Amino acid sequence: MVVHYKCPNCGSDMAFDSQTGLLRCQSCGRTDDIEKMTGGHHSHGEGSVSYDMNEEDEAAANSAFEYDYRDASQGDAPTNHNTYGDNEAQQYHCNNCGAVLITDINTTATTCSFCGAGVVLGDRLRGDLAPAKVVPFTINKEQAQQAFIKWCKKGRLTPKDFMNADRIKNITGLYVPFWLFDLNGRGEVEATCTRVRTYTMGEYIYTETKYYHVYRKVDLNYQRIPCDASQKMSDAMMDKLEPFQYNDLKDFQMPYLAGYIAEKYDYDDKTLLPRMKDRVDDYVDSYIRSTISGYTTVSYHRKNIDIRQKRADYTLLPVWMVCYDYKKAEHNFAMNGQTGKIVGKPPLSAGKITAWFAGISGGTFLLLRILTYLLGGGIV
Repeated sequence: MVVHYKCPNCGSDMAFDSQTGLLRCQSCGRTDDIEKMTGGHHSHGEGSVSYDMNEEDEAAANSAFEYDYRDASQGDAPTNHNTYGDNEAQQYHCNNCGAVLITDINTTATTCSFCGAGVVLGDRLRGDLAPAKVVPFTINKEQAQQAFIKWCKKGRLTPKDFMNADRIKNITGLYVPFWLFDLNGRGEVEATCTRVRTYTMGEYIYTETKYYHVYRKVDLNYQRIPCDASQKMSDAMMDKLEPFQYNDLKDFQMPYLAGYIAEKYDYDDKTLLPRMKDRVDDYVDSYIRSTISGYTTVSYHRKNIDIRQKRADYTLLPVWMVCYDYKKAEHNFAMNGQTGKIVGKPPLSAGKITAWFAGISGGTFLLLRILTYLLGGGIV
């Protein structure tokens, strides 16, 4: 099922506008509030996606928002949904130009490489594959590109010729599948702690050690801890994109994906739960340790931390992926599509590194000579 969002005014393609948070027509400028649209990610039968509008636009909208779907029971196999295999590509047809769209099995939204139309693959957003929440993009492509160039220029050891916008090979707005976990962490520890005091009395130095039995019990709740569920994305890179601002969290509706690329999850919440438990286990342990302060030594002899899942929401989070071409090698970076935070490792300049170490070593040598002069009365 291929979903296109057409402008009821002029029939052109509409896409999500990160600046206004509305569905916007690139041709006539018409905008529509996604949250006032009905239907969301549910199909209302063949032919249309409806939403609240005035009577004048209603007739046009019924034909403008299209589902291209054919019932296989009528003897005509669905031309826009041909499955090649569980681990292979799938074929759809663009409603605009009729071009064949070849996608992997995880893609839920893409753009037609022929006419540029934003396409949402609605059949991949149903049932267990339907996201509960989405954080829409607030940074558009031009802003992302300028922010990335500015970020590159801050690298003190980055080659000068790396800071060139012409080297950006590709920049893609991608909704990455995440699970937002609500977890409860209960911790209980017992420890033996000491306070050591040293003092002098007469000709003798005394050391006094006092022992304490310490008990701590905590019950902590952690909300909306993100964990990326895509096999393609680097876990380390996605973790570094945090934090996301959840005041912008929306109930999922397909129009938010129009004009962007999106993927469905590879890992469900049950598969990712052990990773999240380890993460929260560290949080709880760190908190307990912070409550046991003021002691010289702390020796734990009983520790019990229990982590339980309270809730997990399948959520799409916005990420700009930047592919940068430098000296016949590709460098990949990621930008938080909501906050603008950038992560990645730019190349390093051997010349700048040499100069930096030379400056450090030279400064250290000069400092030692000055100290020698001041302390020993010598000549620098």
